[in-house]
Amino acid sequence: MRRFFVKNILFVIAVNALVKPIWVLFIDRIVQNRVGAESYGSYSPLLSLSIIFSIILDFGITNYNSRTVSQNPDELKTLFPSMLTARLLLILVYTGIVCLVAFVSGYAGRELLMLCGVLLIQSLNSLLLFIRSNVAALQRFKTDGILSVTDRFLMILVCGFLLFFPGTASHFRIEWFVIAQIACYFTACIIAYLVLSHIHEIRLRLSFHGPTIFRIIKDSFPYALFIFLMSVYIRADMQLLKWISGAEQAGIYAASYRLLDVSINMFGSMFAAVLLPLFGKMLSQNEDVNQLVKLCVNIMLPVSFIVSVAAVFFGVPIMQLLYPAATPEWGLIFGWVMAAFPGFSIMYVYSTLLTANGDLKILSLVAFVSAVINILLNIYLIQHRQALGAAIACAVTESLAGIGYIIFCVRKLKVSIETKWVMAHLLFLCLISAAAFGITLLHFSWTIGLIIFGLLSALLVFMFRFISISGVKQLFLSRQRG
Repeated sequence: MRRFFVKNILFVIAVNALVKPIWVLFIDRIVQNRVGAESYGSYSPLLSLSIIFSIILDFGITNYNSRTVSQNPDELKTLFPSMLTARLLLILVYTGIVCLVAFVSGYAGRELLMLCGVLLIQSLNSLLLFIRSNVAALQRFKTDGILSVTDRFLMILVCGFLLFFPGTASHFRIEWFVIAQIACYFTACIIAYLVLSHIHEIRLRLSFHGPTIFRIIKDSFPYALFIFLMSVYIRADMQLLKWISGAEQAGIYAASYRLLDVSINMFGSMFAAVLLPLFGKMLSQNEDVNQLVKLCVNIMLPVSFIVSVAAVFFGVPIMQLLYPAATPEWGLIFGWVMAAFPGFSIMYVYSTLLTANGDLKILSLVAFVSAVINILLNIYLIQHRQALGAAIACAVTESLAGIGYIIFCVRKLKVSIETKWVMAHLLFLCLISAAAFGITLLHFSWTIGLIIFGLLSALLVFMFRFISISGVKQLFLSRQRG
């Protein structure tokens, strides 16, 4: 199981590493620079608002579906039509509720029209994730890995054309960005369905059987509650920042948060997509999950530590490179935002394990407490430090949430947490932080310093045996034999 997991997760990471950084570091960044902080700062809160209410859109169906199909693949043929029907009905409800909230909140004219486009993006993305959840549940992780970047690959092509073609480059507007995403998500949904229908015999039809749809929604509700609370404490900061400090501060914060987003999607979300069906299958067969949990943490936590420390010590030049308008404060905000990455990494491993075990009450409890803490911290800190305050609240909340999930996994599922293992990770964090600090004192150019830091950190990863050279060699040899 370990080798199967590592092979598939490495493939998924490699595929995403080729595509998603191009999207965030080039396309999305250029869009922000082209339209300006204020214009992008108007778009980002609309995106956050749509995500906060995405619980209505998904209602936990994706996670419920992934867990159900992974444990019994034969159910897919009969479940798919009812799941699809429930999804489409929820899209209608979601659109109506968010538009009503936006109207009451004072959105009008251009912003309200843009919101409709953003809602369509979220709806298509949710539909895409649902189709992909079936592919992953059938253990076709490499296929799902390719599908996970299809939408971004298409958007790179379309947005790249609009941003650099002489006839459109000088006239580019944020509305074009929204329309391009709609077209690409729609195309990706069609491709994903065709792939799924090839893998497993399903038909594109709707089923309006009331009892079945009601059962799906009822069984999905605990997942929905958890996702809603997660959305609140992850996305409320953007909305609160716009309300309290204005669109410009929201845009500045969004510049850093987009880089956290790609880090989460590059590692956390991909691990969760692979782990949920694996954990579900292992738990249903009463297999020990401790080794797989430890393996995931040994991969994700050191990587997230390295990225976070790099953001803290090299954040200013990185942000100034990516955004010409960036000030030193942008770098400070970036460092605090990326400090949330280790918490996210922990959360994705341990919350996915609890999800696979059906412990939705525990998940919702941790998410609720995190949401309350996050909102209170944001309200207080934004008033005093604006975007920096939101970044600090993000880092603190996510760290506490990660610790909360660990505690419940230890108590509920008897997951082992060895003191020596924990201390090794903390010592690793201290050493790479000291290395980064020392490098900054040597007055290298920041690019050289960052490269040296990366090499030293990689060396320490192997020295601490989070990833062993022999294990990598065995994996490589097994792939060659295969």
